[in-house]
Amino acid sequence: MKIRFCENNKGAGKVLKKLKENHPAVDAKRKGCIKKCGPCKKELFAVIDGETVKAETGEKLYDKITEMIKK
Repeated sequence: MKIRFCENNKGAGKVLKKLKENHPAVDAKRKGCIKKCGPCKKELFAVIDGETVKAETGEKLYDKITEMIKK
């Protein structure tokens, strides 16, 4: 599973840090602008294997990503 966070998406860094601590085997990285400006301005998001996953808070985003990891 490949997870990418935009460096411009505020709050995503905390989600990335928590993912790396709790799921070290997952390929999660923070990249430069990943051309998802619409969701980036409105809410937290990550791109997981090409799919954009959005959430209102960092905790909700982390929970969504964790559920996808478990599948």
